[in-house]
Amino acid sequence: MVPKVFAHRGASVDFPEHTLLAYQGAIDQGADGFECDVRLTKDSLPILWHDSTMDRTAGISGDIAGLTYHQIRDRYPQVMTLTEFLELAIAHKKDLLLETKHPVPTGREVEEVIGRELKSFDSQIAKSGIEISIMSFSWTAIESVCRSQSINSQKINSVMLVDGLKGKFAERYTSARTLGPSIDLIKRRPQLIASTKRKGRRLFVWTVDQGEDVAFCAQNGVDAVITNKPAQARKVLGYP
Repeated sequence: MVPKVFAHRGASVDFPEHTLLAYQGAIDQGADGFECDVRLTKDSLPILWHDSTMDRTAGISGDIAGLTYHQIRDRYPQVMTLTEFLELAIAHKKDLLLETKHPVPTGREVEEVIGRELKSFDSQIAKSGIEISIMSFSWTAIESVCRSQSINSQKINSVMLVDGLKGKFAERYTSARTLGPSIDLIKRRPQLIASTKRKGRRLFVWTVDQGEDVAFCAQNGVDAVITNKPAQARKVLGYP
């Protein structure tokens, strides 16, 4: 089995993460899909951003939840909205992994906003044939996704991200159709692969940046690798 290759925040070794350049780079490198983190601005606009602040990514201070989209864009023009991200993925037929960050001041609102955004693109998503997944380290967030009235859980895949001891509860009790362990976790506990498969779940593994780890995933039936280096992953997997 050859796992799919998802570009983690785009081809983020070569380009600034979560930017159009990073995702265009991922397209050029042959990624099967894109991964991103989603946060809400003060005016409830979903944007692609990992940290709760602007400090690391933009080099300036400011809380994402406390700034409007226009304030963030003025400080960091490369910021992408979820709408722009969806349009790019649909145009290039790339599967998507949307990670919601928690805890956040708005609680479950981010999943509801994503659900409404996906619904507005429903026909385009269906026509493109791409798969969209919502994932999180928050067990309650994923349970909310699986039961949400605004998210079509029959069409949208759910991924429970896990790592470390706290992940064992989520592994056992999640309603998600897919488990998302770290590469370190499945190397420490390779039996997790077989137990996940027995439950009929897929495995999306992060963040797989070493060639030998990509090979390990392929040899052990992992369904998708999430990597900062999509070109390297494809080479290891034997793609031209």
